[in-house]
Amino acid sequence: MALEQKLSLRLTQKLVMTPSLQQAIKLLQMTRMELDHLLTQELVENPVLEDSREILDDEPTTDEKEAEAEREEKEKEKDDDELDHEESIEDIDLDDYFGDYWESSGYASMNEHRDSPPIENTLARQPDLYDHLLWQLHMSEQPDRLREIAEIVIGNLDPDGFLVATPEEIREMGRNGDVGAPFGEDEVEAALALVRGFDPPGVGWTDLRGSLLAQLEAHVAARHAEEADGNGDGVALTRDERLGLVVLREHWEAFLRRQFPAIAKKLGVDLHDLEPVVELVKTLETRPGRGFSSERAHYIEPDVWVRRVSGDYVIQLNDDGMPRLRVSRAYRRMLQRMKSEGKQADAQQFIKDKIRSAVWLIKSLDQRQRTIYKVANSIVKQQREFLDHGIDRLRPMVLRDVAEDIEMHESTVSRVVSNKYIHTPRGVLPMKFFFHSGIDREYGDNISSLTVKRKLEKLIEAEDPKKPLSDSELMRILNREGIQIARRTVAKYRDELNIPSSTDRKKIF
Repeated sequence: MALEQKLSLRLTQKLVMTPSLQQAIKLLQMTRMELDHLLTQELVENPVLEDSREILDDEPTTDEKEAEAEREEKEKEKDDDELDHEESIEDIDLDDYFGDYWESSGYASMNEHRDSPPIENTLARQPDLYDHLLWQLHMSEQPDRLREIAEIVIGNLDPDGFLVATPEEIREMGRNGDVGAPFGEDEVEAALALVRGFDPPGVGWTDLRGSLLAQLEAHVAARHAEEADGNGDGVALTRDERLGLVVLREHWEAFLRRQFPAIAKKLGVDLHDLEPVVELVKTLETRPGRGFSSERAHYIEPDVWVRRVSGDYVIQLNDDGMPRLRVSRAYRRMLQRMKSEGKQADAQQFIKDKIRSAVWLIKSLDQRQRTIYKVANSIVKQQREFLDHGIDRLRPMVLRDVAEDIEMHESTVSRVVSNKYIHTPRGVLPMKFFFHSGIDREYGDNISSLTVKRKLEKLIEAEDPKKPLSDSELMRILNREGIQIARRTVAKYRDELNIPSSTDRKKIF
């Protein structure tokens, strides 16, 4: 078989991503925090870049110069007055003159030096559930071995306060200790009882039933401690407390299924007598560790502001706190001087590369801002009814609608609205909030799914608690209003709104 060389022409299409295009796409989908971090890093790494705000801040204004001159003149006059009275002040014994005042007053001496607390003592984080339980354990006088097992128990609690390890698993953890043998069953039970007695009540249990029962018992004990007289006489259980303990201990499964008539029959009480018992159980905490959650509030800074001015909406990009980049004039002059002298070729190439990188970054930032403005302007234009009248007038909209309006690709619009927020007269909303599918109507334009959810909320709020509306009945009501929606869609929207089913919403009492 002979080998031969041939020349052939082939036409292909492929996407070539230039470095500037890659940078523009990367900046487009960044949040404000990510962008601020990137720009700060670029200012440090690229000596050609500088923040024009800092340059302007370093140059004092005319008013500041005049104020500084006036301040220097006053200081000069003050010094002259002090020199005139210098000899008379030297003849006075200040310690004798102010001695009686310093001794008789309650204020500290002017010569006394006070050490302020170190800064690390003034800054502290909120203790979480683990710290709170561990502090109680270390404050209690317990044997070392029991304290070791209790620390293991506390370490195996989830943020809600429930135990995620079984007693058998805790016993096996003793093999990794100094003894190298499993903990005893009695030792683990004693450690569990110790932790379950800590604050907040209900921690250390593996199931909700045990946690609620422990909380109710702690509630009863606290009430007894408050109402007991000085002779130490006990206080009897109330009827609701006694029934509540019995329900949680013996009828938990029926209680979960809301079989209140059956529970009342087994307890030999009327159904209305069970209502305060259920209300008492509802006051208990289903997540006992909620109060010690380490979650912090996340403050949102909108990327776009929409303000109403003279009946029209004005869009303003939020660039507060963002550095205003520019190429340093000093490096440009330095490069021109090097070129004229024809020296330091390596240094010239270095400065050229840094200037090129800085120009790409500045252009990419400008393109990012212009693209965000176009998308925000299109959203405001298409959702004006929502801005004027509220969520009932929110129209269905998809990424394609905005992409066709601003003549860009859908992927570009998707990057713009990702993790960005817009401040409107209706509140601070994620930009993705405005993009929802529509539901057909017999007359008029399609209706947004958010509007349908709002209608479902209003219907459920106005229903009879004793006869709540089922998903089928909600579907028929919406169909009569011209909204073509299926029952499974109603159930889906109800679940997304965290609204229980009609069976769970039914008020038994």
